[in-house]
Amino acid sequence: MASSEGHLDAATQQLAASLARATGGPVDLATAPWADIEKGVIKLLMGPFRPDQPEHQLIALGLAGVLADRLIAADQAFWFPHREAPEGGMIGFPEAVLMLSPFQAVVEALSRGKLERLDEVTADVRRALAQARFAPTGAAPVRLRPEDYARLFDPGFLQFMLVDGRRAKELWAAKPSVLSADLRAALARVSVQRMSAESRTQFEQQIAGALARLDPAKSFGEQVGQSPRLGELMVTVAAATKQTGSAPDEFWEQAVLPLLFTGAPTSYPPLDPQDVEAAKQGVDPLALFLDIVPYTSPAPEDGLLGVFQMQEVGVLHPALTQGGVPRLLTVPKAALQAKVAAYDPRAARASLDGFAKYLGDKAGKPVATTPAGKQMEDAALALLGELKGLLDGAPADSELVLRRLTETEALSDGALMAIREAMQGPRIILAP
Repeated sequence: MASSEGHLDAATQQLAASLARATGGPVDLATAPWADIEKGVIKLLMGPFRPDQPEHQLIALGLAGVLADRLIAADQAFWFPHREAPEGGMIGFPEAVLMLSPFQAVVEALSRGKLERLDEVTADVRRALAQARFAPTGAAPVRLRPEDYARLFDPGFLQFMLVDGRRAKELWAAKPSVLSADLRAALARVSVQRMSAESRTQFEQQIAGALARLDPAKSFGEQVGQSPRLGELMVTVAAATKQTGSAPDEFWEQAVLPLLFTGAPTSYPPLDPQDVEAAKQGVDPLALFLDIVPYTSPAPEDGLLGVFQMQEVGVLHPALTQGGVPRLLTVPKAALQAKVAAYDPRAARASLDGFAKYLGDKAGKPVATTPAGKQMEDAALALLGELKGLLDGAPADSELVLRRLTETEALSDGALMAIREAMQGPRIILAP
């Protein structure tokens, strides 16, 4: 049987063993009808499916692996990383932009007490693929790859935003029709240099159309649970005032914020022989700096990004959690403000240069920064400068928000900023 994504392998193998014990013989999970598999699954569940029970979750994960393996074998499907999915990834297809969470499909089938529902899921997938395959196009067909899906759908990038408390309250209290009118007016004020006419039309149709489908008699805040992603987007354009650039979450956690908490030391800890050897072998000084030099002030290692205590992380509106993993998280400004206020980019750069010289002295030869290391260093210090500009003088009633976004969203963030400036800027333009 083809390999499932990561940890699903073990769940699938355990399911096969459990079914063999429950039914008295091996079950070919690759070819057996779902109705036959369900007979053994019923014995394993020993009652209705309970998604909150760990034993039932493990069975569902095993079945998710089976479904994924079948789609991979028959339809050229592939796994791509998706941090919002319970299994850590989703299934994509090369011939059409179509993604599926095998775990969610299995949970729905088990909750209905009908595992044969997975045959319907497979049939729906194949109909969609056939439509894409035979749809008339003016160009050669494009085959999508896992990295293409990750750019489109995996929220692996992060940025910090400052959200105005008053604007956020006004957003939740506003009627959808008012927000739709404001959005359309703002789009009309965005220049073609900052957003193409095609992108503007697409954005208007998608977002204003989504607002139009809400109950016009109720406030936006009363209905945000119906479309949490729409709520998060409207916060970004209607209530956010400043933002940093975006970068992969690993870069923030492993480079940018550690540099902030390390500070700008002018003396460095003793080096182990393996550290000296690593420097001689060409390991970049930045990597060794982050590994060797301790923080000048404590930070919770098990917290969000290694900085924020989990109990202090929240959301701007309770209903934003109804869309699964929220993409806008409030984090305490106090956790960063003192460090950011003391941050001096020239001192930070000098500290990194001094560490490289220190390495060279211990290694007995100059240690040069690699081009990739230099690029990472410049990017990290630039993000710290933007974070400083965000928090210095931040109003007391503002919220520091961590925004999760996909790579594609990060690349198109300039257009979103243009819409936000148009929504929040002056409405009257005086001719010279």
